[in-house]
Amino acid sequence: MDSPEALNGHAASTETSTSGKLDDSPKLKRKITLLNGVGLIVGTIVGSGIFVSPTGVYVATHSVGMSIVIWSFSGIFSMLGALCYAELGTSVTRSGGDYAYIYVAFGPLAAFLRLWMAMLIIRPTTQAIVAITFAEYAAKPFFTECKPPDNAVRLLAAVCLCLLTAINCLSTRLSMRIQDIFTFAKLFALIAIILTGLYFLATGHTENFENAFEGNYDVSSIALSFYSGLFAFGGWNYLNFVTEELKDPYRNLPRAIWIGLPVVTIVYVLANVAYFAVLSGVEMESSYAVALSFGLKTYGSFTWLVSIFVALSCFGGVNGILFTSARLFVTGAQERHLPEIFSYIHVRRSTPIPSLIFTCAASLAMLFVRDVIVLINYYGQILWFSVAASIAGMMILRYRQPDAPRPIRVHTSIPIIFLFACGFLILFPIPSQPWNTIIGAAITLSGIPVYYLFIKWKKAADYSSFSARITRFLQQLMELTSPEATQLLSKS
Repeated sequence: MDSPEALNGHAASTETSTSGKLDDSPKLKRKITLLNGVGLIVGTIVGSGIFVSPTGVYVATHSVGMSIVIWSFSGIFSMLGALCYAELGTSVTRSGGDYAYIYVAFGPLAAFLRLWMAMLIIRPTTQAIVAITFAEYAAKPFFTECKPPDNAVRLLAAVCLCLLTAINCLSTRLSMRIQDIFTFAKLFALIAIILTGLYFLATGHTENFENAFEGNYDVSSIALSFYSGLFAFGGWNYLNFVTEELKDPYRNLPRAIWIGLPVVTIVYVLANVAYFAVLSGVEMESSYAVALSFGLKTYGSFTWLVSIFVALSCFGGVNGILFTSARLFVTGAQERHLPEIFSYIHVRRSTPIPSLIFTCAASLAMLFVRDVIVLINYYGQILWFSVAASIAGMMILRYRQPDAPRPIRVHTSIPIIFLFACGFLILFPIPSQPWNTIIGAAITLSGIPVYYLFIKWKKAADYSSFSARITRFLQQLMELTSPEATQLLSKS
């Protein structure tokens, strides 16, 4: 297993060829600026969550006051995690996020299981939820008297996924430009919601805040409410998946975190105050599209504007998730944990087309799952277990390699607090939803035989020959090339 020092040398080592000359072979290039990084964090976090999750938080607690507290603590929790990831991202400067960190700390099997979970559950589920929410809001202006048909919503969500995949395949710069534009659009929509809610409060509509802290304080319910709140903050660590494409990552990674996370937390808390200023608890419980219910009571015939801006917000969210998911699969392929073709990029555009197409296809399959709240609760434990493993890995690396360069080093209390909070999120929902835990664990452990059969013990000549033929065919079809030889995380 290579050390973080070797990993830190990855960027430098890949810029020169064995002859000592600059290597002009196609590779993922550093095109992401600080503004792009902030846009990627804010744009990925502010997707469907703030327009869907308020229902999940309130349903679990039945308390207006506790719901707002949970949103506040979700933001603080995400900031603590992001600070830990800033240390990880500047000491292990590989793209791939959790996957790369777990690989260095715990070895290839643990990293493969993280990748396995991301491929089968975490990334496709997240993208499907955001795409479905986009479609719900985009279709709503055409179905003013009823809910849009499920088939129409899923078809529109599929169009969204395919269109953004095509854009990401064409140009990294174009996909980042879309991310920046749609980030400003979604912030504009949330600011409009906040100002409207504050106006309602200022004009005396405070009835929904009476007895605000009456509700359900069962520990399992509180943990489940955090799943919905933290789902809305999902994306706080996504910039770590594209570290190799970030300009000056030592400076820009922590800066983007310090700018992006506080902005999102303040906006989310104020948006929930605005929702409760307009909607009663019963209205909140019965609403899937909270922002739309909010618009119907406040904007009347102009409710369609709310639908459009929320749809734009979700569109940008899908773009950010697609962009970072593809880079995760590229890193997995470079470490021989995925088929080689996933590491290939376009000859001229330097975009990871095979990984983008796979990401899109897996998300399309998830569109057949109907209940969004169930999806959020289903993968919550798996997601937070992998995040906790990354932070635990950071502590292990500090012990193993105390002298390794760490441009950012957070106080030890921060990862310890974060790990205890992750333990709460992982363990306390088990009594109320044991089958989610059992199924999630079964899917995760199913990666063990896959790892040994197709990676560790990959001996079959017929399999290798077939895989090579498929790779060559796809390489010619899509004009792909392998990036320059990179230093692997392990000695194979």
